[in-house]
Amino acid sequence: MKTLYTAKATAKGGRKGHVKTEDGSIDLPLSMPKELGGDGADGVNPEQLFGSGYSACFGSALSLVADKHKVDLGDFSVSAYVSIGKVEDGNLQLSVILDSFLPGVEDIKTGENLINEAHELCPFSRATRDNIDVTLNLLRDE
Repeated sequence: MKTLYTAKATAKGGRKGHVKTEDGSIDLPLSMPKELGGDGADGVNPEQLFGSGYSACFGSALSLVADKHKVDLGDFSVSAYVSIGKVEDGNLQLSVILDSFLPGVEDIKTGENLINEAHELCPFSRATRDNIDVTLNLLRDE
């Protein structure tokens, strides 16, 4: 791989600590959600950070694919629902639902094709492929 960019983020104290990027653009306290046994204090958690990155990356991939096919997505958005749970052996596992709202795309088949092609292109999708369940949804403005 020819590296184009590297981001450095350091977390101190795990889920109850602090995360900061080398350039200071992210400098946030971390907290554990009550559902995971934490106090639910103000702060972000790894699932929120992962969902933020995945939804932004997937949105960029959608934009590239739409441009390639000369399709106007309109004022589109991607929401990532990142869940954490236990699998049979007791280990923790993630799953993701990506809801893509494409108001500029009227044809359902076109929307589905764009989302599927973006899923092949997106680096986050490629990194998670065959590792976690990722569900792709096309949302329509009806």
